[in-house]
Amino acid sequence: MTALLAHVLHQAALGALAAAGFGVLFNAAPRALVFCAVGGALALALRTALQDNGWSLEAASFVAAVAVTLLAAGVLRRWLGSGATAVAVAGCIPMVPGAFFARALLGLFALTAPNATGLDQTLAVTIVAMLRVVFTLGGIGAGIAISLTVLRRREF
Repeated sequence: MTALLAHVLHQAALGALAAAGFGVLFNAAPRALVFCAVGGALALALRTALQDNGWSLEAASFVAAVAVTLLAAGVLRRWLGSGATAVAVAGCIPMVPGAFFARALLGLFALTAPNATGLDQTLAVTIVAMLRVVFTLGGIGAGIAISLTVLRRREF
């Protein structure tokens, strides 16, 4: 149990750092950077915990994006105003699967090499990596969009 907790806390710390960095890139107000960091920590901690319990990367990313967006746009809107949406996005960006995207790009380069060998396996690995990227980005985007749409409706 302590190894799992250490893994989740490690991911949360890295998510907080990355999200705060993206908050700086988005020109978030200095007081909002703390919330960006909290959002990134929550996103990666929740996604890691779900993945460690057997969830897929795509589904765990969707649930984490919903949770961060509900926290940022639902709870923090009073204090941050329209900046709450930027906090939600900055908190979710660290979940983008860069390793899978790099693997897909390297696979595409390998497929176009002049004397390429093992094309069948390279093509399969490349397609799987690209599909994981596309579906994970779709899950993150859908989580943000659905949450923001639900929160904007007065019935909720």
